[in-house]
Amino acid sequence: MAGAFGFKGCQKIRGPQIRSLLEAKDFFLFDCDGVIWHGEKAITGAAKVVNALIRQGKNVVFVTNNCTRPRENYVHKFCRLGFTDVMLEQIFSSSYCSALYLRDVVKVRGQVFVIGCDGLRRELLEAGIPCVEEADDPDATIYNCALAPDVKAVLVGHDDKLTFLKLAKASCYLRDPDCLFLATDNDPWHPLSGGRILPGSGSLTAALEVASGRKATVIGKPSRFMFECISSQFRGVDPAQCLMVGDRLEVDMLFGSNCGLDTMLTLTGVSQIEEAQEYRNSDLSTNHSLVPDYVVDTIADFLPAFEELEEQSN
Repeated sequence: MAGAFGFKGCQKIRGPQIRSLLEAKDFFLFDCDGVIWHGEKAITGAAKVVNALIRQGKNVVFVTNNCTRPRENYVHKFCRLGFTDVMLEQIFSSSYCSALYLRDVVKVRGQVFVIGCDGLRRELLEAGIPCVEEADDPDATIYNCALAPDVKAVLVGHDDKLTFLKLAKASCYLRDPDCLFLATDNDPWHPLSGGRILPGSGSLTAALEVASGRKATVIGKPSRFMFECISSQFRGVDPAQCLMVGDRLEVDMLFGSNCGLDTMLTLTGVSQIEEAQEYRNSDLSTNHSLVPDYVVDTIADFLPAFEELEEQSN
């Protein structure tokens, strides 16, 4: 579809081009952090865009690698920030998709050892997946702690209470070649205010990969599995009718490319257009998968196109 508009390849689009894109696509996939909101503040105009898409009958879903909260908490946040039409079924987090993978794909029969926040555990438990209970003494070490029996999978997500003991236990479980090694996502870091960063799930996964000598199966973006989850729950999803909107080239744009979707980079988050242009001009063909089809300053750039469409229908 991008080629049909004649401006594929990291070009900024506006007004009439955005309107044509809105008319051509049936499914809109949005990342959340950096696209829809920053922390507890919605991107200006984002709520109007999302609500307008839904009311026009477009299919809108949210694909986020943030595994720290269950989906019901996302619904509350969307509502709190003015996204009044968003429902639970539209939210696909890496924690929810990890639960589906364990329950429906590998059909795990046993306990899962989780390195992650309570939100990740809650998503697993809601899917009926038993998690290893952490009940170690404060002074316990890997030399004298108990190891749970029947651990069939280790799942790594964001964990702001990571301890050396958790890492050591996970390494022990993964010595069993039949124990699955999964990661919610491989995001390396997340931006904070004041120029600080927060290590992401990918950094924790990397530590465990070194310790275990194994590679994790990644569930979240840029893996195709999140799109397979969407396709299984929404009938008639055609990749050619989808647009993936995100703010990270190495995550969101690569995810879209892996799934055969057109991609749009919004400049309100991590990646900027200069990085995309470098990938576009790279001699490495693998870098071309990181190049967005379209670029906008913010998804609020959709708003004039909506106004034009409404004028045409009146």
